[in-house]
Amino acid sequence: MESLKERFKNCIKIIDESSECVLPEKSDTIEVEEFKASYDPGLAATKSSYKSIPKFYHRLPKVNDTLAKKLREEARAIFLQTKSNELLSGTELKHLWTLLDKGDTIPGAEVKFLNYSEFKRVGEKAGPKYKAFFTAVVFAKLQREHQGKVHVNTLFNYAMRKVWLCETRIGLSLHDPTGQGYLREHDLENYIMELVPTLPALDGLDSSFGSFYVCTAARKFLFFLDPLRTGRVRIIDILSSNFLEDLLELREEDLLKEAQEKNWFSAPSALRVYGQYLNLDRDHNGMLSLDELQDYGSGTLTRVFLSRVFQQCLTYDGEMDYKTYLDLVLALENRREPQSIHYLFRILDIHGQGYLDGFTLNYFFKAIQEQTLLHGASPVNFEDVKDEIFDMVRPADPMKITLKDLISSGYGSTAISILIEFQYFFAYEHREILAAVSPD
Repeated sequence: MESLKERFKNCIKIIDESSECVLPEKSDTIEVEEFKASYDPGLAATKSSYKSIPKFYHRLPKVNDTLAKKLREEARAIFLQTKSNELLSGTELKHLWTLLDKGDTIPGAEVKFLNYSEFKRVGEKAGPKYKAFFTAVVFAKLQREHQGKVHVNTLFNYAMRKVWLCETRIGLSLHDPTGQGYLREHDLENYIMELVPTLPALDGLDSSFGSFYVCTAARKFLFFLDPLRTGRVRIIDILSSNFLEDLLELREEDLLKEAQEKNWFSAPSALRVYGQYLNLDRDHNGMLSLDELQDYGSGTLTRVFLSRVFQQCLTYDGEMDYKTYLDLVLALENRREPQSIHYLFRILDIHGQGYLDGFTLNYFFKAIQEQTLLHGASPVNFEDVKDEIFDMVRPADPMKITLKDLISSGYGSTAISILIEFQYFFAYEHREILAAVSPD
């Protein structure tokens, strides 16, 4: 380092002592020469390591490079098939359960619990393909509640869950054309479309509604797992969420009506959402105007809020399509979720400043006041409402409410709902009276 400093000091001295005016080009030339003199020996010394370090970065093929794209797709297909062959089949899982359930496999042991020695003995008897389920790490994970022993049901459920996750990941990866670990909207829709025929609970779905069902189902993944609206969802996020489990729950033929109504992916739920959209579309042009959307839900969402929705969200000639409508429905039906609060916060943040202040709250609350007067109720003082919202949220800055404040407070959905929907505001304002007359 000292020698490097000395080199640059000498360069500066040469330039300063020169009687001639040093042009920028000459100064740059001197700098480059000194850099090469200082760093080339170091680089040359490490060039031999290039032969031992394998290439680990491969660029994606260009759009017009058909041969490279086909080669990559074929290589990925072979890789995924290899991984699929490594998984336990249904017959092999039954064999595993037989080993775990048989008392003679583990002489002298309790039938329902295995200590580590018995655990390893079963693994050896099962064979090499089962090795991943009989490691010390797996035993340590599963024995916590039983003090040095693993329940056979816990172990078997772990194996089934692991196999299911790997199968699902492979299935999702088949729709990932770039192999980068994420699905675009089109890829996700193709995956769901191929999945629909395997779900008995959707057997009665009309074929003409198929594309709308796929759109409805895919939108939930995109809304909650892609809050920044990048247009793609990571496969690992899909597996980590419970949305895929809700979708695959439709494999049950006798799914209870109550369970279907709570499941966004069920046929009754999808038909309900799409039916509401059609009912709102009074001119039957397939899009919703601001006036048509005014009748959504209880019909008491303020016009100021809905106007901001049209300003902030993607519209076509001032009208909303089905996908944009689905985002709004998901946000309003799941107001407690961070992604919904984020969505609604962007609409409330009229100046794009990253926080809500007294002016912003008053801007939206004026519409609530107007509806209050229309319903013949006594007007509410805005300052009282503002103070209550700030006390509820407890922001880090007493003059500003940020998105982080809303989410961390646990009352973000309440604070937002007070400002955008008269019915919710009325229920909140008279919560004590309503609680007193409630039969519960």
